[in-house]
Amino acid sequence: MKKTIVCLALLLFALSLSAQDLQPVEVPNFKLYPTANMWTFLKLDTRNGVIRQVQFSVEGSDKRFETYLNLVPLVTKSQECPGRFELYPTENNYNFIMLDRVSGQAYQVQWSQKPENRGVVPIE
Repeated sequence: MKKTIVCLALLLFALSLSAQDLQPVEVPNFKLYPTANMWTFLKLDTRNGVIRQVQFSVEGSDKRFETYLNLVPLVTKSQECPGRFELYPTENNYNFIMLDRVSGQAYQVQWSQKPENRGVVPIE
């Protein structure tokens, strides 16, 4: 009987230690993705699929900018969660595939120096 109580106490103690060691995994709200252009990155809001094109420069502030590829979130505020959206590069230097990891919906993401060539469209 004493052995059973001691073993049970040790088991409970070990379980409490392992539970304390568990840390919640922190998923970022924003991620930067490099493009084929060394000066251009895509900044993804992983919660709602909004993407900004970010360009930096060593030549002056007039060459640095951040602009939207899509202004409208792809999910409602109540559906947002960190890590929901992820970008994947393609063989085309100006295109990525974005995956909604909850619904499975895929989007074509195209960045460009020209505003008329930027966008995010669902792949049906």
